[in-house]
Amino acid sequence: MSEYPTFQYGKSRFNQDTFFGRFRHFLDVIDPRTLFVTETQLLECVGLLDRFRQGALPPGVTDAQLWKAQKIKQAIIHPDTGEKILMPFRMSGFIPFGTPVIVGLLLPHQTLVSTIFWQWLNQSHNACVNYCNRNASKSAPVSKFLQGYAGAVTSAVSIAVGLNVLVQKANRFSSTTRLLVQRFIPFPAVASANVCNVVLMRHSELSEGISVLDNNGKVVGTSRVAARHALLETALTRVVLPMPILMLPPLIMAVVEKLPLLQRHRRLILPFHSLVCLAAFGLALPLAISLFPQMSQISVNQLEPEITMATDCKIVTYNKGL
Repeated sequence: MSEYPTFQYGKSRFNQDTFFGRFRHFLDVIDPRTLFVTETQLLECVGLLDRFRQGALPPGVTDAQLWKAQKIKQAIIHPDTGEKILMPFRMSGFIPFGTPVIVGLLLPHQTLVSTIFWQWLNQSHNACVNYCNRNASKSAPVSKFLQGYAGAVTSAVSIAVGLNVLVQKANRFSSTTRLLVQRFIPFPAVASANVCNVVLMRHSELSEGISVLDNNGKVVGTSRVAARHALLETALTRVVLPMPILMLPPLIMAVVEKLPLLQRHRRLILPFHSLVCLAAFGLALPLAISLFPQMSQISVNQLEPEITMATDCKIVTYNKGL
């Protein structure tokens, strides 16, 4: 099978019906090399895709060039708004810009102030990523974003601080056990706050609904049922995402810090810790977002009656968001 199948506009070159196909697709989506694409290169890619849609491709353009152009466009431009996503909030920027925050969350001997700071910074980044990669087929006021942001940050900080206080008051724990437990505290705090973050940042979709499309990409209606499915799928990925990121590094570092090399050279612990976090993040992100396809499908029978009456399609598509 050719590495580059025949180009299809708006489709993935990998099979989205399988987990492995989605995993390969999202490795493309999070490819950090797209962060270095210039404005000129982006315009060339958009222009090439426009000419493909108009049936006016220049001679000699290959499927590989078209797939690359679409990869770049999808990495930078929001599919609903058609606007550029700011670099730190693109999925391709999630790992490079998020890893320093993860390192901060997992630092040992956290004070109350440092716990609050890192949880605030993490949820601020997550909130912006969720907002910039939401389903934007229906507009929502900025006030909704600010309400969701405040709720997400409050939930993250409250859970993390509450768990830290409980551990510090647990006198039956030895100092080593207390340190190990404190290192795992970020996971329940971040996982639960991530769910709050997604729901609060995108709750307007539940009341407004999101657009559903027929086989030709034409909008056939607005569905609150599809919106619930989209938010549930996204929330599940946000629970799975921090598992490897926040649980593997503490386990690995608990063993590695006892090595003679790191015992002699304590200044190497932070760089090594950062590399472990980066590797865990690089593994966790594509695995988590591959659980569901971005363009998800749902049976018309599950949707509102007016949508059933508006189309002959049995299955419709909606943008789950990332």
